[in-house]
Amino acid sequence: MYTFNKTLADTTFEAAIDRTRAALADKGFGVLTEIDVQKTMKAKLDETIPGYVILGACNPKMAFEALKLEPRVGAMLPCNVIVRELDNGGVEVSAIDPVASMSAIENAQLQSVAGQVRQMLSDVVEAL
Repeated sequence: MYTFNKTLADTTFEAAIDRTRAALADKGFGVLTEIDVQKTMKAKLDETIPGYVILGACNPKMAFEALKLEPRVGAMLPCNVIVRELDNGGVEVSAIDPVASMSAIENAQLQSVAGQVRQMLSDVVEAL
């Protein structure tokens, strides 16, 4: 599996985004980017999809550690977290597993940092 997932049945899409931002902040992550995929698909392709937002989350301390170990790791940052509406009315939150995403980089120290971030993102999803 390459993401950590949790379905929220007791919330609106907008409230789920707010809850996700708060849970990320509680673990030291800031949101650097927010991509409204639903709005983009409508504007660029005139296609309608359920609510879908990608939050580009970054923990500055962990990103700094990773960049010291592997300067090109920035191509894999920030850690993406998606919030998407489900057909059944629920909302799913999924966070990337940084160990899975960085497995192509042969650097044991970087894998250790990725493991720490993995635990932090897993805790974020569980806290929702």
